[in-house]
Amino acid sequence: MASEREASAARRKVRATFHLPEPLLNEARNAVVALSGPPHRLTLARLAEDAIRHELERLRKRRQGPGRGREFPQRDSELRGGRPIQ
Repeated sequence: MASEREASAARRKVRATFHLPEPLLNEARNAVVALSGPPHRLTLARLAEDAIRHELERLRKRRQGPGRGREFPQRDSELRGGRPIQ
């Protein structure tokens, strides 16, 4: 039963709101329009999801120390909005 709930949670989608440079978003939208038909059927959400998965994999492999290649530890609190940490 627990694995069923975990699988359901893995498929559930949530909204994420963030800002991107306008030229980058414009290029992404252009790619989605160009590749929205068969066989790709690309959507902006799918492009973002694939890009984030790819980058997380790259960061896991690049990570130093004993956790290299493994999932990042679960955070203790939610991210705070505002200016990036310097």
